[in-house]
Amino acid sequence: MPLSLGTNTLFGKTKRAISRILVVEDEPLTAFDNEQRLERLGYVVVGTRDNYEDARRDIEFEKIDLVLADIQLAGDKSGIDVAEIAADKGIPVLFATGNPPTECRVYALGSLEKPYTDRQLKDAIAAIDSIVAGKNFKAVKGLRLYVTP
Repeated sequence: MPLSLGTNTLFGKTKRAISRILVVEDEPLTAFDNEQRLERLGYVVVGTRDNYEDARRDIEFEKIDLVLADIQLAGDKSGIDVAEIAADKGIPVLFATGNPPTECRVYALGSLEKPYTDRQLKDAIAAIDSIVAGKNFKAVKGLRLYVTP
């Protein structure tokens, strides 16, 4: 077993609160890009879903640390519906969307405005990670937070 240097440090490197991410996106190219970006950043992509029912099943049966969701999805239900069930399970949600409606604030920690760069995605997840871990975080271009620092 590796030596732990404090509760959030492993060999001098800060341990992430978020490591397993569910991507919920109905645009195939954006979904693929997000998968690739997240894996390059060292995250485990639990699944990539384009609709509520598939996302709901993953939330129900998989270990997930964060849901990265678009608002508009294939089918009748939206990313807001996905965020509601994730919030009920205590899973934080970050919306990735062009124009988030007001009701996003009820179930998500924030939203990242599309289009975004690899750096913005990385920094937005790091900010959400800090919030989840109860730490301070820095402002991120394109990220709207729905929690008070």
